[in-house]
Amino acid sequence: MRIFDKLPPMDHLRSEKMIFVQLIMPVESAHRAITYLGDLGLLQFKDLNKDKSPFQRTFANQVKRCGEMSRKLIFFKDQISKAGLLSTPRPALRSDVDLEELEVQLADHESELLEMNANSEKLRQSYNELFEFKLVLLKAGGFLVSAQNQTSTHEREMEENLYTAEDYGDRASLLEQEMQPEPSSKAGLRFISGIICKSKSLKFERMLFRATRGNMFFHQAPAEEHVMDPVTGEMVEKTVFVVYFSGEQAKSKIVKICAAFGANCYPVPEDISKQRQMTSEVLTRLSELEATLDAGIRHRNKGLSSIGSHLSKWTLLVRKEKAVYDTLNMLNFDVTKKCLVGEGWCPIFAKPQIQEALQHATIDSNSQVGIIFHVMNAVESPPTYFKTNRFTHAFQEIVDAYGVARYQEANPGVYTVITFPFLFAVMFGDWGHGICLLLGSLVLILRENRLGSQRLGSFMEMAFGGRYVLLLMSLFSIYCGLIYNEFFSRSFQIFGSSAYKCREPNLSTHCTAGLIKYREPYRFGVDPRWRGSRTELPFLNSLKMKMSILFGVTQMNLGIILSFFNAKFFGTSLDIWYQFTPQIIFLNSLFGYLALLIVVKWCSGSQADLYHVMIYMFLSPTDDLKENQLFWGQRTLQILLLLVAIIAIPWMLFPKPFILRKLNTERFQGRTYGILVTSEIDLDSEPDSARPHVEDFNFSEVFVHQMIHSIEFILGAVSNTASYLRLWALSLAHSELSTVFFEKVLLLAWGYDNAIIRLLGLAVFAFATTFVLLMMETLSALLHSLRLHWVEFQGKFYYGDGYKFRPFSFAAALADVDDD
Repeated sequence: MRIFDKLPPMDHLRSEKMIFVQLIMPVESAHRAITYLGDLGLLQFKDLNKDKSPFQRTFANQVKRCGEMSRKLIFFKDQISKAGLLSTPRPALRSDVDLEELEVQLADHESELLEMNANSEKLRQSYNELFEFKLVLLKAGGFLVSAQNQTSTHEREMEENLYTAEDYGDRASLLEQEMQPEPSSKAGLRFISGIICKSKSLKFERMLFRATRGNMFFHQAPAEEHVMDPVTGEMVEKTVFVVYFSGEQAKSKIVKICAAFGANCYPVPEDISKQRQMTSEVLTRLSELEATLDAGIRHRNKGLSSIGSHLSKWTLLVRKEKAVYDTLNMLNFDVTKKCLVGEGWCPIFAKPQIQEALQHATIDSNSQVGIIFHVMNAVESPPTYFKTNRFTHAFQEIVDAYGVARYQEANPGVYTVITFPFLFAVMFGDWGHGICLLLGSLVLILRENRLGSQRLGSFMEMAFGGRYVLLLMSLFSIYCGLIYNEFFSRSFQIFGSSAYKCREPNLSTHCTAGLIKYREPYRFGVDPRWRGSRTELPFLNSLKMKMSILFGVTQMNLGIILSFFNAKFFGTSLDIWYQFTPQIIFLNSLFGYLALLIVVKWCSGSQADLYHVMIYMFLSPTDDLKENQLFWGQRTLQILLLLVAIIAIPWMLFPKPFILRKLNTERFQGRTYGILVTSEIDLDSEPDSARPHVEDFNFSEVFVHQMIHSIEFILGAVSNTASYLRLWALSLAHSELSTVFFEKVLLLAWGYDNAIIRLLGLAVFAFATTFVLLMMETLSALLHSLRLHWVEFQGKFYYGDGYKFRPFSFAAALADVDDD
């Protein structure tokens, strides 16, 4: 193990070293100190008031005030949006506006705006009523004039009739009595005029007919202009109506029905001259109200524009203040109520920056007492913090989606940057499709500043967040596509001439008679002459299957090796001797040996059956291999590897639990101090420090856990190796789908001497390539690559039970609010 001691400590692959700090801040400088720390964004505060509700905390009133101001700002934003005014661009985060002054300004602006809205609403309601009254006067007046004309005609007819006027009055129906030449008041007839929504007019008429038992006459006509609905603010179609009836009882029923259906009733005089006079007065009042409304809207828009010019600045200030007070609520008052005590985590490299920010806060707040900053010991595990950039952020998110790394645990994200897009490309290998992905990723990267400031849909947001992942996936797809020699399922002689030729001079026989090699191998990738030959599918299947096993064994070995570096870093020698060592031996005794056989077979050109070799290695290890022997001493080596693999199983299972029980027993018998000697805590000198927590040792739990872990690894070594065969399966599926779309769609359409059929075939081919191969197949390969990394690779060493470092930062807080 001394060789491994000389290796580098892998510091750049581990999370940042963290320290637990305590801050003691005077009340007068606490607010400014938290503000400066929020600008810095490198300190994660611990909530020291978890047992208190939000309303019991010290700065609950300030948080409530900030929430009320946020409500007012949202109200202003909605009013500006409804008015159709343009919003101003976001200014810088710094602002010189005082919070108390801003609170007064917002209250004044809100009361003024509410008053203007109330006045505008009243004016709008009056305008709508007058507008409806105008429509009713025009339409209902026309009804009455028409009724009077019909009455004159009817009067002349009645004079020529045999019946006398007295006899007719006794026999006439309600409708005929309405047409009598006598005034309606004298005859006992009345009418109600009004306006109702067109969608309700039919039900309204039926209800009136049933309520009056048919003793009414309903006349309606559509209004020529749309009327604004006072509730929704939308323009709706309405109908003017006139209801003729007789009696007070019918009147009360009709009035109630009008109120229930939301119909507005307006009085219309029977006299034509009065109608004209009233119409003239209504039009005059409408023009006056219109001018008043326009003036009010201009005044309101002017006020909203003034608010809109400061809205972004005010919003940022309120959000920052609310974040500051939320953080202050996580701190504790000391016994004198003059200082605030806070605790939290920060990276070691940030310690000088935090101390400098605290010094500036003390000076700027004119405090007589400085802020105390000192390092403490902590019981809980520190948070995990990896510094990422735009390129590595998406890869780290892929790892964190499985689980956040334990503090100082080896970070798989470093390897995922290469292995994730590479394994994707093994399944997606086609350099034509890779170029399409490359163009799409370059568009996202070149326009990232513009797209980053826009609100995107769910799919586009996912694609934009993984733009650099797409870039590497496309580059590796081009590389693997060149190895497979596939360009939209077609092969090309890019790197020289083919090494094979047909058995017969006729070139068309290579599909049936096969190929013969006549020159040096093709320089790079699969020989193009394999395409279309009778041995194409068996050859490519064998190639991709063996490649999948090689990649799988290599990545699983990498995971086990990382478990060694984790054990070495954390000083757990038991994990090195009784976990790493038997695991690496077991895996390579079986599947590492299989990978060796694949390489030897490729190099030697042997025709040995590797399936037979591996099966009979377990069933009959002492039998002669005969034609399946690849090298001298192979049978002896197989017996030795099989014995070593069998020994590795109890080696992995039994020693560690018993050694842990022995160490625990010795520690409590006083023969050794165990973990206590690693602690340098003096509780007398540092009363606030905490003693490391030692869990009670339970041998049965430890043994069961070790047994589960061992069985999982042994079975997983088989299933995980088989799982890597998905690389072969998806690569074959992608290639075959691409071939089907090219031959059965594009070439089939191109066989017709018709431009329309060719264009249609080209369109179908482009659609299938885009949505099936470039979208569905991309998502499929992406998910399978995720599975291989999360289960087969990270399962060998990665615990993923940590928690992220989430410092108090204004930038992060404002970004979270914008996302919401």
